[in-house]
Amino acid sequence: MPAHEGTRTYDAVIVGGGHNGLVAAAYLARAGRSVLVLERLDHTGGAAVSTRPFAGVDARLSRYSYLVSLLPDKIVRDLGLDFRVQGRTISSYTPAERGGRATGLLVGGGEERTREAFAALTGGEHEYAAWQRFYGMTGRLAERVFPTLTEPLPSREELRRRIDDETAWRALFEEPIGVAIEENFSDDLVRGVVLTDALIGTFADAHDASLAQNRCFLYHVIGGGTGAWDVPVGGMGALTDALADAARAAGAVIVTGHEAVRIDTDGHTAEVTYRTADGEGTAVARHVLVNASPQELAALTGDTAPEPAEGAQLKVNMLLKRLPRLRDSAVDPREAFAGTFHIAEGYGQLATAHAQAAAGELPAAPPSEIYCHSLTDPSILGPDLAARGYQTLTLFGLHTPARLFAGDNDAVRDELLKSTLAQLDAHLAEPLADCLATDADGRPCIEAKTPLDLERDLGLPGGNIFHRALSWPYAQEDTGRWGVETRHANVLLCGAGAVRGGGVSGVPGHNAAMAVLGE
Repeated sequence: MPAHEGTRTYDAVIVGGGHNGLVAAAYLARAGRSVLVLERLDHTGGAAVSTRPFAGVDARLSRYSYLVSLLPDKIVRDLGLDFRVQGRTISSYTPAERGGRATGLLVGGGEERTREAFAALTGGEHEYAAWQRFYGMTGRLAERVFPTLTEPLPSREELRRRIDDETAWRALFEEPIGVAIEENFSDDLVRGVVLTDALIGTFADAHDASLAQNRCFLYHVIGGGTGAWDVPVGGMGALTDALADAARAAGAVIVTGHEAVRIDTDGHTAEVTYRTADGEGTAVARHVLVNASPQELAALTGDTAPEPAEGAQLKVNMLLKRLPRLRDSAVDPREAFAGTFHIAEGYGQLATAHAQAAAGELPAAPPSEIYCHSLTDPSILGPDLAARGYQTLTLFGLHTPARLFAGDNDAVRDELLKSTLAQLDAHLAEPLADCLATDADGRPCIEAKTPLDLERDLGLPGGNIFHRALSWPYAQEDTGRWGVETRHANVLLCGAGAVRGGGVSGVPGHNAAMAVLGE
C-alpha cells in the first residue's frame, strides 16, 4: 500500500514479514479477515531466508536460521504449504583424541552402529545405556509437551500432570540441567554433546541458577514431538516463500520497504504509522500483530522497554570445493558433516569457555558446531556446483556474548573466526582453507556474523536469536491466554519474544491469529 494511497482500514495489520508474521497473515486471511503486512526490508522472511552470499556463485544458503524442528505439521497442513523437510540419518559426530589417537563419537546410522561407537569411545556399555534412558525420557516428554504449543497456555500444574514423569520434570523444570547430565553420564565428551542443546544462542553455564539453559534445552528436545532437527528442502527461504504465497493466495496484502514507526491505540482501533521511500502513511486496524522484538514493540507503542537482550553466537556460512578429510580416518566426512559436527564441546571445555567469556575474554578454544546442508539437500546448489562435488558448511559458535564485540566488532570477529577454525583444523587431515571455494572476485567463500551484525542486519535485540530469554511453555503472571497478549487489548506480540516463541516454529504467529479469531 504506497503512502500516497491514503488511509485504509484492515481487520489486522501485521508489523514485520518474518515467518511468524506470515503465518499469522495466512491464518487470518484464510479466515476471511482483511490483512496488511508491513515489512521494513525489501523482502519478506526475516531471519528465515535463503540468499546467495558469495558473488557470482550459484549457492542459495540459509543465511541465518538453518534447521527446522519446532514447526508443527499442523501449521503446514492448515495452510497447505508447499514445503517439506528431510531428516538426517546421522545425528552427530564429535571428534576427540584418546590415548594419542584421533577418534570420535558418531551418533546415528542405526542403533547397533551407535552402540558400537559409544563402546569404542568409552570402553563399555554404560554411556550408551544412559543415553538411551535419558533420551527415552526426553522423547516421552516431547510427545506430551509439543502438542501444547499450539493450544491455549496450560498452567504449570496442568503441564506437569500432562508430562506425568516426576524425574523428567525435576531434571528439566526444577534443577539446573547440569545436575541431570552429571547424574546420568560419566564421559566428558558425552556430557558435552548432551549439554550443547542447552546453549544454542544462550549464554549460560550448565548449573546456572536462572535455568535459562534448561529452557533452551527443553525447546531443543521437544521439536516435532521427537526432538529431531530436520533440513528444510530448498533452504530456509523455501518456508518463508511458501508462507508468503499462502498469505497472498488467501488475500493478504504484503508490502516491503514499509517501516512501521508508531502504533496508536485506544484498545479497540489502532493506527499504524509507517515510513517508505516516498514519505509517511497510515493504516487503521482492529488488531495489530507485531512480528518484532519486545523492545521494538515498546518503541512502537511508547511503553517501557523490557530489559536489554543479548545474543551469544557466531554464525559462519561457507562453500567448499570438497569436504575436508578427517584425522579420524574411520569416519567418512560425508557422514561426519551430515549431522552436527561438534568442535571443542566437551563438558569441561564448555564450562571453561563460558567462564572466560563471562570474564570478558574470547574463549581460548571457542566451542562450535557445523553441519552440511547440501549433503542432505543438494537442491540449494546450482547443477554445475553439485556436479563438481561442492558442499556448504554452516557453523554456529557458542559462548560469544555481544558484549565481547562492543569495542571493535570487525577486529574481534576476525580474531574469533580464526581461532574457531583453528579448533576445527585440529581434527582435520588437511586445512579447511585448502577446501574453501572462491567467489567471482577470487575471495574465499566464507562469511561470519556476530551478535552485533545480526542486530544491525535483522533488528535482533543484542543479536539475540530468540529476541529474549526463552520462556517456559506454561502460563505465568500476565502471559494471557495464548502468550501473545500485551497491555493493549488489540495489540499482540507474534514474534519470537512471545511466550513459546523462539526458533523457526510459526507458533507465535499461529497463536496470535487464534487470539484474534477468538479460538
